[in-house]
Amino acid sequence: MTTMTTASGPAARAWIACLACYNSGDLVGAWYDAAQADDVAIDALHVDSGTITQASCEEMWVMDHEHLPLRGECSPAEAAEWGRLLDDVDERQRDALLAWVRSGDYVAEAHGNLPSLPDFEERYAGEWDSFTEYAEELAKDTGMLTDVPEWARPYFDMDKFAHDLAFDHTTEPAPGGGLYVFRSL
Repeated sequence: MTTMTTASGPAARAWIACLACYNSGDLVGAWYDAAQADDVAIDALHVDSGTITQASCEEMWVMDHEHLPLRGECSPAEAAEWGRLLDDVDERQRDALLAWVRSGDYVAEAHGNLPSLPDFEERYAGEWDSFTEYAEELAKDTGMLTDVPEWARPYFDMDKFAHDLAFDHTTEPAPGGGLYVFRSL
C-alpha cells in the first residue's frame, strides 16, 4: 500500500469496495485519492483486485478512509466532497480546518455538512501557545491599552480578560501542544 503525501502531510484517501462482493464475504476494493472517489468505476475495483465484475456488482461504498474528518463508512461522493474541500484549503491551514470541524462549532455550507471555507477564513484567529497569548496580542493589535498610562498597565489583569474573551471563541488542541483559536461570530 502506497501512501500519497502532500506538502502538509498524508493525503486524504478512501478505501472503496464493491458492496455486493462485500455482502457476499469477498473484500474487493482498493485505496484511492479521496478527491477522486466519485470518479472510480465499479469495474476498476474488480480489475485492481483481480476479480471479475458480476451483474450484481452495481454499488460501491467507502469502507475505510484516512485523513478525512468522518466517522465510519460513507459514500464515494461524500469522500470526494471532503477530499476536494481539503484540496481547496491552504496546506498550512488544513489541520486548523479539521480542528474547527472537530470542535462542532463550525459553520456548514447550505447544502450539507461540509464546512464553509469563507466562514472558516473569517473565524480562524491562528495557532497560539495559549489563549492568554492570543488575548495579549489582540489587546496590543487593537490598541486597547494605548490610552492607559504605562504605570497603570501592570494593574490590568490579562488572565481575567482572556477568561472573559474565551466566551466568544472556540479553541481546539493543535499539534505540538498549542491551540487553534476561532472567533465565534
